[in-house]
Amino acid sequence: MNWFYELITNPFLLTALSSWAIAQVLKVFINAAVNQTWDLERLFGDGGMPSGHSATVASLAVFTALRCGTGSFQFAMAAIFAIIVCHDAMGVRLETGKQAALLNDLVEAFNILSTEDLPEVKLKELVGHTPTQVSAGVIIGILNALMMHYWIL
Repeated sequence: MNWFYELITNPFLLTALSSWAIAQVLKVFINAAVNQTWDLERLFGDGGMPSGHSATVASLAVFTALRCGTGSFQFAMAAIFAIIVCHDAMGVRLETGKQAALLNDLVEAFNILSTEDLPEVKLKELVGHTPTQVSAGVIIGILNALMMHYWIL
């Protein structure tokens, strides 16, 4: 059972997960403020402001730098991981969301013009992030890593 205790007390894991949780809760409130409606799906959903993925990996990289040093293998791994995740969120995943929106519009137009009853298919459009959303996530991750390092863990 020692492995379980080590898992739930791992400061690197706790820092990354708490950054994700903070970003996701903020996402619910920001979405509610912008759209004037509560959508608790945003708590676990992808896309939107701020990026939970970016908050998670940025906090892991910063916390690792603070605990292991910037010259460590651990920091190198965390930093490269963070760069790839943030880049992917703004690149492939953002474009996937744009393509999904276009395809959803095309299917809707086809269904309006068609005389057949076709099954309703709706692709997920919120899968990526804008640079601003990723930057907000990174800032949340950095601030949380600093807080966890200096005041909590």
